[in-house]
Amino acid sequence: MIEYTEGIYNFYVYILTNKHKTVLYTGVTNDLKRRLIEHKEKLNSNSFTAKYNVEFLVYYEHFGWIQLAIAREKEIKDLKRDKKEALIKEFNPEMEFLNSRFV
Repeated sequence: MIEYTEGIYNFYVYILTNKHKTVLYTGVTNDLKRRLIEHKEKLNSNSFTAKYNVEFLVYYEHFGWIQLAIAREKEIKDLKRDKKEALIKEFNPEMEFLNSRFV
């Protein structure tokens, strides 16, 4: 049995967008700073985020356990766009780019 207490690890579920806020991408990582740099530098030129210039952080949640982070990522990915936008706007009403909090 797995018992979920206040985890000692750092995992993030995050949502990125492009400059014009027309595309949303949801991901999970254990190092949000590094991951934002990877998206910005387009390390994988064939990836969805590179193709659509998705590099701007508009939403994130912190977790202490990877199992919870992955479950939350799946929940968010299953949401329709309008629900994702509502989630983002509850956290970040102006949909400002939040990259500077981590980079």
